[in-house]
Amino acid sequence: MSAALISLAASIGAPLIEKILSRKIGADNAELVTVVGRKVAEELGVSPDQLDTVARDRPEEAAEAIQAVEPQVPELIDLYSKGLEYQLAVLQAEGDGPAWTWKWRPLMMYLIGFLWFWHFIGAYVVTVVSGAALPPGDPVLLFKLTGIYMGLYMGGHTLKDVVGKWAGRGS
Repeated sequence: MSAALISLAASIGAPLIEKILSRKIGADNAELVTVVGRKVAEELGVSPDQLDTVARDRPEEAAEAIQAVEPQVPELIDLYSKGLEYQLAVLQAEGDGPAWTWKWRPLMMYLIGFLWFWHFIGAYVVTVVSGAALPPGDPVLLFKLTGIYMGLYMGGHTLKDVVGKWAGRGS
């Protein structure tokens, strides 16, 4: 977030928003900053990437939006901290459980990485070195496999974001 928005939040007496936007709360994760920025942008009726411009050009409207969002921030911080607690609990549970319940994810990452490497480099190097004509593989199948894995492992959010940006809808 811009310095204009941070200083505006500080000047109107919105300490929670000012601390979040300046990354004094939730410093290691941009998710909380993004959520607060989206809330302020929704209140203004603009997209989050236009917040900096609105804070500079129309500070009165931006100040009203910040004041409207400030009472919602404690709930957002609570949700953020509960999400972090849940992530920690999941990581601890995975470490205590059998290896097959979580090792499929990194193994699949290595397999997909190897297949991409094979497609673009490996098959050609082996063909040149050995003289055997090895096929690189089907790129469409590789894209499908990667997409399915992203949907399963990453909860669909990454795939949704990629498709949304590709289709021009943003995130």
